[in-house]
Amino acid sequence: MPQEKHMIPPLQQWAAPVLLGWLLPGAGHFYLKRWNHGILLLFAIAGMFGFGLLMRGRMFEPQSGDLFTTVVHYGGYMADMANGSLYFVASWLGYHQEQLAHAVADYGTKFLVCAGLLNILAIVDVYEIAVGEKP
Repeated sequence: MPQEKHMIPPLQQWAAPVLLGWLLPGAGHFYLKRWNHGILLLFAIAGMFGFGLLMRGRMFEPQSGDLFTTVVHYGGYMADMANGSLYFVASWLGYHQEQLAHAVADYGTKFLVCAGLLNILAIVDVYEIAVGEKP
């Protein structure tokens, strides 16, 4: 049985919805006319990000050190960056929270990271819809 080569779809087919989905959660789905998915993702991700800020969650910054510290901080930073414009606007407006030693701030930090991870899943979904892998 011969193996099929999986070709990468043309860039112009998926680049715009993926970029829009990263910049504004749900925008890639709006671009592909998936209105219900787009609005749900926008409210879920923006809401989770907003609650993370209200709980005084900390956004990660790249930090080196031992292996665990490096992985946690760079991973958290990439997840925060996955929020796209939400992250950039919050940073531009001067949001910076030091690590606080209480549970609410810790949950807020997790909300910020989880919002970014959810947006990554939404971006993968947009890619699959755009290239025709998903109806």
